[in-house]
Amino acid sequence: MKLTPSSSWKFASIGGLALLLVIIPFNIRPGYAQEQTKQSGPSASKPAEEVFKNIKVLKGIPSDQLLPSMQFITAALGVQCQFCHVDGHFDQDDKPPKEAARHMMQMMFAINKDNFRGHREVTCNTCHRGSVHPMSVPEITEAAMTMPRSEAPQATSSGPSADQILAKYVTALGGAGAIGKVASRVQTGTATFGGHDTPIEIYTKAPEKRVSIMKMGNAESITVYDGTNGWMSSTGRPVREMNAADLEASKMDADLHFATGVKAEFSDWRVLPDEKVGDHEAQVIRGRMADKPPLKLYFDEQSGLLVRLVRYAETPLGNNPTQIDYFDYRDVDGVNVPFKWTVSRPGNSFTIQIAKTEQNVHVDDAKFAKPSSPAQP
Repeated sequence: MKLTPSSSWKFASIGGLALLLVIIPFNIRPGYAQEQTKQSGPSASKPAEEVFKNIKVLKGIPSDQLLPSMQFITAALGVQCQFCHVDGHFDQDDKPPKEAARHMMQMMFAINKDNFRGHREVTCNTCHRGSVHPMSVPEITEAAMTMPRSEAPQATSSGPSADQILAKYVTALGGAGAIGKVASRVQTGTATFGGHDTPIEIYTKAPEKRVSIMKMGNAESITVYDGTNGWMSSTGRPVREMNAADLEASKMDADLHFATGVKAEFSDWRVLPDEKVGDHEAQVIRGRMADKPPLKLYFDEQSGLLVRLVRYAETPLGNNPTQIDYFDYRDVDGVNVPFKWTVSRPGNSFTIQIAKTEQNVHVDDAKFAKPSSPAQP
């Protein structure tokens, strides 16, 4: 299920999160969704077997969770779509690995049911770790050779609390007062993926509205979150609705006041052992939300600025991680704003470099309006 750079631009409206994950649909080959189902939207809440063909194991899951589940398998096993599927005929059962995958999913469900009270503790990645064959023998890593077990980093209660780390972050950005005054943000720059550069415009407006527009020749690829709903569109192609996980991620990306609101949005904040991000030590905290995957935030120990965010999209088979690294903070009207960030998921990443940022400028609500969908090509 590998996405090549050339095809990523041609099918830029398929799958993905905000922040240009519309470019990188987690290794799903372009055309996969179109070959399996007519269009998302109203059908997204239907069971997978009513929207897709030949579903035998994942019956009953929401249809918009099937492709993210396949994405999880590609990352866990390090394979492409064609490892299990017949190209262009994904419903066929001609390849033995497809049947093997079904048996493995059933085994995984049984292990969790019989040993972990139904909680999803064991996943494909538990054994495979990016390999087709399960990793049954422990690896000898460089860290294991250089760090005695007794010297492994441990969480400590003597450092700052999660509340103190979050408060330092707010101060480092410019203070709650300055953050609260930001009503809109308009950014222009370049998105880079696979050696390709394309212009990008990002419009964010409180409360929680965001649109990113990539221009590729005469075509545009657009990702929109209007505060409630989200979708992706590109010139000459149908509008595609975001699934639930994409909506949650897009809401976070669209929040101009994330720094002052995240403490209340999540709960059960815990301080984790420090980690190194780049050349600097980072203080790490983790927050939880009821029945949702956790959120991990990494803050530069010296400046207090957010340098990494890790969030997860839940699927029936496991959580798909997304890591965002932030760089090049600059003062814009009294608020420090990152001018560069890299979004990484298993198997791919892309970088956005901002050239210009303006705040509190007029952004017409029409930018967040859903276009009428063209006929299916």
